[in-house]
Amino acid sequence: MPDKPETTLRALVIGDIVGQAGCRALFSMAKSLKREFAADMVVVNGENAVDGSGLTPEVIKEFFEAGADVVTSGNHIWKNKAIYPVLDTENRLLRPENYPKGVPGKGHCTITVRDCNVSILNLEGGLNRSRLRCPFAVGREMVHKLRKESPVILVDFHAESAQEKEALATYLDGEISALFGTHTHVQTADERVLSRGTGYITDIGMTGPEESVIGMSIKVAIDRALTQMPLKLEIEDKPAILMGVVIEINPENGKTIKLERFQKKSSL
Repeated sequence: MPDKPETTLRALVIGDIVGQAGCRALFSMAKSLKREFAADMVVVNGENAVDGSGLTPEVIKEFFEAGADVVTSGNHIWKNKAIYPVLDTENRLLRPENYPKGVPGKGHCTITVRDCNVSILNLEGGLNRSRLRCPFAVGREMVHKLRKESPVILVDFHAESAQEKEALATYLDGEISALFGTHTHVQTADERVLSRGTGYITDIGMTGPEESVIGMSIKVAIDRALTQMPLKLEIEDKPAILMGVVIEINPENGKTIKLERFQKKSSL
């Protein structure tokens, strides 16, 4: 993207951080990428950061020190119980909003970026996933509440189904600034701005070892397929590739002007 006008906001959104390789890439590249893309804020999905599944208090602290403004997650956020108290005390660490009421944490926050309120909403898909509260109903309810704070709303929809992701984006088109999918670790090439001004991409990809199977050991992934045995997946520890999108938004009406995906290789 070229230099942005001063009247727009630009969000750098980084795909699922996978294992140590993904963490190294984030910690070494986040601040330089923010400068390169002239971004005003950084959103990171961190649910796979620790051994491919979960987060710890120590790692989430490093995320924020590296330049993340908000960290979203998904179904793996529950893998490490040490993060549960942090979910209750750190407003910028989100778990999906549509989990049952009473579980640790919350699925939304509002931060101030260049004197503008920006809301981030985290949802988890229902198709092929756990039985959660409907992301469409919860999403619509939360968007109506968040729009009282700002028209700028970003949604991380952590889901397997491309159909469900695209349907939710269309359902909320014009009411949110952008919906970006996470969870599959495979970046899609369908980024666009919908008819009412909502930016959309089915999946922003991952930040993890490039020579891998969605961040996992190639050998173990092949052995699982050949033997049909539930072998434990292992994280590859090789140089990473960092994937994500840059979203340019009109802060006055919350509409997306442009959404572009990117991939950056790390030497670490």
